[in-house]
Amino acid sequence: MLVRISTSVIAVLVLTMAGRNLAASNSGGPPKFGPHSIGGVVFGPTGPEAGVWVIAETTDLGNRLVKVVVTDDQGRFVMPDLPEAKYKVWSRGYGLIDSKPLNAEPGKSVNLTVSAAQTPVQAAQVYPANYWFSLMKVPAASEFPGTGPQGNGISPAFKVQEQWIAHMVENCQFCHQLGTHRTRTLPDTGNPLRAWEQRVSVARDPDGQFFEGDTSYHGRHYGERMSNLVTQFGRERGLEMFADWTTRIAKGDVPPAPPRPTGIERNLVVTMWDMAGGRFMHDSSSSDKLNPTVNAGGPIYGYALMSGMVIALDPVSGKEQQFKLTDKKGDYFKNANDHTGTIDSQGRVWMSTIGSIDVEPEVERQTKGDNPDWCTNPENKFAQYFPRAAKAARLTIVFDPKTKKSELLPTCFGTHHLNFDKNERLYFSGDTDVVGWIDVALWDKTKDLAKATGWCPMVLDTNGDGKITPDRTQWNVRLDGVGGGGEGSFGHAASQGGASLDPSKDTRITGFNYGMGISPKDQSYWAAKYSPYFPSGIARVEPGPNPPLTCKTEYYEPPKIKGVNVAYNARGVDVDADGVAWVAFGTGAIGRFDRSRCKVLNGPAATGQHCPEGWEIIQSPGPKLQGIDIGSDFFYLVFVDHHNTFGLGPDVPIFPNSSGDELLAYLPKEKKLIHLRVPYPLGFYSRGVDGRIDNEKAGWKGRGLWSTNNVIALWHQEDGEGSPLYAAHFQMRPNPLAD
Repeated sequence: MLVRISTSVIAVLVLTMAGRNLAASNSGGPPKFGPHSIGGVVFGPTGPEAGVWVIAETTDLGNRLVKVVVTDDQGRFVMPDLPEAKYKVWSRGYGLIDSKPLNAEPGKSVNLTVSAAQTPVQAAQVYPANYWFSLMKVPAASEFPGTGPQGNGISPAFKVQEQWIAHMVENCQFCHQLGTHRTRTLPDTGNPLRAWEQRVSVARDPDGQFFEGDTSYHGRHYGERMSNLVTQFGRERGLEMFADWTTRIAKGDVPPAPPRPTGIERNLVVTMWDMAGGRFMHDSSSSDKLNPTVNAGGPIYGYALMSGMVIALDPVSGKEQQFKLTDKKGDYFKNANDHTGTIDSQGRVWMSTIGSIDVEPEVERQTKGDNPDWCTNPENKFAQYFPRAAKAARLTIVFDPKTKKSELLPTCFGTHHLNFDKNERLYFSGDTDVVGWIDVALWDKTKDLAKATGWCPMVLDTNGDGKITPDRTQWNVRLDGVGGGGEGSFGHAASQGGASLDPSKDTRITGFNYGMGISPKDQSYWAAKYSPYFPSGIARVEPGPNPPLTCKTEYYEPPKIKGVNVAYNARGVDVDADGVAWVAFGTGAIGRFDRSRCKVLNGPAATGQHCPEGWEIIQSPGPKLQGIDIGSDFFYLVFVDHHNTFGLGPDVPIFPNSSGDELLAYLPKEKKLIHLRVPYPLGFYSRGVDGRIDNEKAGWKGRGLWSTNNVIALWHQEDGEGSPLYAAHFQMRPNPLAD
């Protein structure tokens, strides 16, 4: 049993025969369960406690196992499918104090007694981080544009309040949550502003080492990054905001109470295995999105950033293997930054990556910054149309679990997130100028990467003639910044030479593509055009039958309501069977975009804000930031569950709420959000999610969602120092007592 927040572990737990008899009389009978489960009743001050979590934890199995269920309306629970081991079992619920852990084993009954929290502060210790983050006060809209250090302290780069908010929610939560116990409290130094300056100036890498002043990748990324990002606010003004937040919390400010699980939220079962042995994983994969029975019952693959490792977790035993990624000669890619991956129809694992050592000359040259020759060779039709001499230095690794061998493939474009279409064309995000792909079927057949690789520059049909002018010298060029400071709507973006865009010419757009998906309806590519963070938007790319000559791009920004952007910082896109795009916004909103409703698709008016009729903005349920209509939720990506791998129905979008210890499922027909909360350990920071069907005949037990806790600052979790990352399996039972 690991140490939890001290203020929440002060309740009394009772396990006696008398207690079991009381459970039977007060709850209409104790729950029934089999020899591999633990069941019982949770009692509070006024009787059975509905909608509270029961948690079982063991370290007897090698890796730690945690299982979480929710009580029904009579306070009953059943914890199913527990491996034989000794467990600590306790209860946690909003408004309550954690019960004292009790020893238990499968097949036994456990009745728990919990006490009410004595103060709002005590109750709030188990609230998700985003609830505490909601207490943050940002500068008023009237203070923008900023007037700099001689004025109001806000950087003049921030023209409107939305830019400040986008910078804060994106860059301050990109690696960890804001609102955890370790971020909302400060040491008592007497000067909270200077304490915050110290906090953002000293960083640690995921293994817990300090890197102050280090010039390595880790030092630059974790050390200078935080300090520089605070400076971009206007340093003193940014520090004042954080100091005010923690000072008010220290004086007793508390957020509103979250709702307890209700309805089908009580049917949730979450099973978590520690994973990665202390390494930082950016993401994980369980199956082929096009066929979620691929790799059924097989390992969950995690991508260990900057380690050159792929981690394979057995979801049944909790045991894991770590495979070094190597080239054909067996040389280890020890610096390979395997970021995100996906699984193909053969069960192979494809990863976007950057960096390697001692590899074949062509790959080694690219890792130093040069693209392969065929990226600019005019005999390559893609290079002739739009040569890629840029120093992308991005790569792809394919790992075959059957042979335990991997191969590193150079590309002509940035690689970041990746997905297959139905023709085994593997698309990537991660570039500011083009959308690139590898035709994996062709590569398997020919092993000729140059022939199998293609890309589309992102060009809008501005002149409205239904095609893109092949002469790139005739394109307008709209240059959007990569950072979050500049305005990004089409009307404000810079154009080539500073002149107005010529409506008789087509227009190339730029901007970093982040989370992406492929439309099952027409195989078009959709991505969040992530930069600038405000307002951001989504790009649709249609390669056509003869790319690159038939490539076309469309760009859509979320609409303004009464002149105000209500959703921005687009981070992820996925598409349902009807061709509707679902968009995850870092500002705590969900976008539903139906292109079929658009009156304008191309032409000079198609500049981003031309299809408000296609959008529906759904505000997420987390509390709002202080004084503004922006939520505290932070959505990282989105996964549309095409094949009903979770059990809520096909085409349900699932949003990892990285700031809220949960996944959120949106039921489109009911227009209802379902919380899939992880109450312990606090600090569940999910980036991505996918689904798998292990056994189609096994009902709810044969399917589920997989995600991982991917927080970089591991010590921010409830467990504190030495906390591991973990994989989480989400399953939806037909009722809270299904065994």
